[in-house]
Amino acid sequence: MTAASVPNRRAPQYGAMAALAAPLVAAIATVGLLFAVTPLSGSLGFVLLAFVVFVVMHYLLVRRLEGAKAAADHVTTVLVSCAGLVVVGPLLLIIGFVVKKGLPNLTPHFFTTTLEGIDPNAAASAGGAAHAITGTLLQVGLATLVALPFGVLTAVYLNEIGGRLAPVVRLIVDAMSGIPSVVAGLFIFSVWVVKLGQGFSGFAAALALGVLMLPTIARTTEEMLKLVPGGLRESSLALGSPEWRTALQIVLPTARAGIVTAVILGIARVAGETAPLLMTAFGADRVNVAKTFSEPQSGLPLFIYQQVTNASGSAVDRAWTGALVLIGIVLLLFVTARVVSRPRKERTR
Repeated sequence: MTAASVPNRRAPQYGAMAALAAPLVAAIATVGLLFAVTPLSGSLGFVLLAFVVFVVMHYLLVRRLEGAKAAADHVTTVLVSCAGLVVVGPLLLIIGFVVKKGLPNLTPHFFTTTLEGIDPNAAASAGGAAHAITGTLLQVGLATLVALPFGVLTAVYLNEIGGRLAPVVRLIVDAMSGIPSVVAGLFIFSVWVVKLGQGFSGFAAALALGVLMLPTIARTTEEMLKLVPGGLRESSLALGSPEWRTALQIVLPTARAGIVTAVILGIARVAGETAPLLMTAFGADRVNVAKTFSEPQSGLPLFIYQQVTNASGSAVDRAWTGALVLIGIVLLLFVTARVVSRPRKERTR
């Protein structure tokens, strides 16, 4: 086989790149000339108009080279890819801005000290958020312990058992999914803090967060249980296992990764909520783990809110650092859950 007969596998890639690069350069040049000779101005308008011109030129070029179907396919790919960038772009900008503002004050001192006895106008490095970080971990952890069993049992009932009440339960769960967080906080405040006289505490905040977490876990777990093959259930029942054992030992272990995902979504749903904490935890400047059930407690969202509402510039700097730590905690929990939920490799003998 001669060198000339060997197919060039890179040629299509280079052709696709040229079909993108040439219209892009032409679109930028055309719109730049248009903005130079007309009253048009503005960077946003320039980008939008250049994108439209680029899509039209890209379609015409590919249509001439490969045909109408290939041109439509290329344009669809470009539009979908750009839509993904539009969705991911703001998220990356937000994270980048938070990192830029919060990283200068992110020191070990921030994780080991509290704001107890710290003047509000003191420098950002004078106080830390150990009390808020501890409070968030306790509240989210307790909320997960409260919402996880009820959410999973609700999903098992809706998908595995059913019955006349299943549509009503599903309707209630869907309705709870749309409840504003402030309503959950008001509910716990009215019942737990005022009616029962238990006062502000971290546990009250955990109850409010659990109310918000419950529908997310229930609905997501239900969808994950639907993905379990029906043959597994039928095989278990055919071997004489009762329904409860089939659900407990067959269905739930099979959907373990999906249930972990549901828990992560629930945690992400409540980790940044501030309104429920205002009416339940109330806030404190010290670590009070031993009195989580009886005294006010802080949390990172509440810490951020209280620092932002302070007129001091150093307090706002602490708020940015707290926001960065909150993002880091959610990311760490997500990665940990993904690692735990990975399917185990069978050992080969």
